[in-house]
Amino acid sequence: MTPLTAPTGADNRRGPFREGDRVQLTDPKKRLNTITLAEGKEFHTSKGSIKHDDLMGRPEGIIVTTTMGTPYLALRPLLSDFVLGMPRGATIVYPKDAAAIVGLADLYPGARVIEAGVGSGALTCSLLRAVGDSGSVSSYERREDFAAVARANVETFFGSPHPAWSLTVGDLTPTLRERVAEGIDTEVDRVVLDMLAPWDCIPVVSEVMVAGGVLVVYVATTTQLSRTVETLRTDGRWTEPHAQETLLRTWHLEGLSVRPDHRMSGHTGFLVSSRRLADGTVLPIRRTRPSKGAYGEDYELPV
Repeated sequence: MTPLTAPTGADNRRGPFREGDRVQLTDPKKRLNTITLAEGKEFHTSKGSIKHDDLMGRPEGIIVTTTMGTPYLALRPLLSDFVLGMPRGATIVYPKDAAAIVGLADLYPGARVIEAGVGSGALTCSLLRAVGDSGSVSSYERREDFAAVARANVETFFGSPHPAWSLTVGDLTPTLRERVAEGIDTEVDRVVLDMLAPWDCIPVVSEVMVAGGVLVVYVATTTQLSRTVETLRTDGRWTEPHAQETLLRTWHLEGLSVRPDHRMSGHTGFLVSSRRLADGTVLPIRRTRPSKGAYGEDYELPV
């Protein structure tokens, strides 16, 4: 039997701490500090210091104590911890939205995915984890500086370049058509768009998406939301779009004090999802009654 090869990045997520590992240290007040272990170095705080050597070779989930007696919990940071603290070029897709996108897109190992609007690479890490080494994530970013930040973040998280990832700098529509002409990204299972005007890319996405494939679009405003949905409807090659947003509220739990926390993660963006119809398929006319004024004098069909 051929021995199984560990998926990219898996070896960095298990086993005892070793040099080069990122370690998250949490103090009694739940304040977080992330360090990268290096032989001979020390982590200094106002409560004393911790030698990196005291962590190397030991398992996760231990308590280490500073020279002044303050205990710290030592764990490897999760992906959600990493993306919230990583260097940024553009605003990131937050973990609550990244999780929803992975679910809405129904990503699976081996899936062929196009991502447009890479930003800082936060969502890219989630997409690559979902499709695994056997899948592919073909990312497009129009800005070279954002692409450089994203590339560094993805390689830092996985510990090396990911074999399933390609990053192309350029506008999606002309760049994708050039690559399709070269026999690249000719058929994809999923597409995720995070950009200012995603409706402009619906035609090219329709050309490469397989029948039954899933499109997920991340937009920030209701104006973008409306135009994206109306463009999908008028294009005629997509199922009725579904729109949602995720509002995340944590809870305070201490003895008999069980209540919502005073702060919550509210609106960050809207998610629109739809599926590619088979060529030649025409959806039945919608039977839902539009709200009064939905198609008033100010309404204009997408061009």
